Amino acid sequence: MKPGEQLTKDFIALIKQHERLIHKVCNLYVVNNTEDYKDLYQEIVLQTWAAFPKFKGEAKVSTWLYRVALNTAISYKRRGSRITEIPFDTSFMQVADRTQETNEEYLLLWQLIRQLPQLEKALILLYLENNSYDEIAAIMGLTVTNIGTKLGRIKEKLKKQAQQSQAN
Repeated sequence: MKPGEQLTKDFIALIKQHERLIHKVCNLYVVNNTEDYKDLYQEIVLQTWAAFPKFKGEAKVSTWLYRVALNTAISYKRRGSRITEIPFDTSFMQVADRTQETNEEYLLLWQLIRQLPQLEKALILLYLENNSYDEIAAIMGLTVTNIGTKLGRIKEKLKKQAQQSQAN
């Protein structure tokens, strides 16, 4: 097998193994627009392929991939892609054993997250994925202290928005 063939096989295995991660990022930035979703997914895979030969394994693969995916999604959105703000499709997050009240709270949380600025949206996604502060700092290129401060502020913001939403 040629070296390029092994690189391609390794890359395809990486994408298949972490496909759910890429879909989560796409779902956070694009909703109910199949073409934009496909475009963003393809852009993330393309950027990952471009960066793959340079990956040294100094970070966890998922940490590195989150960084590539989030940076690509944020850049994609900033470039003025056709991404439009429409109601958040939460069907991929449904869990059968949740009560109706819990489901409504869960859906409200995700709707509020979609309204956050890009950096805050990325931070809270990584937090909700149970990444450690160290991992989030590595992905986002921020200090651990900065991550803790920002996440605290984001949580407070979401709590206030949820209270306002429920009062209306």
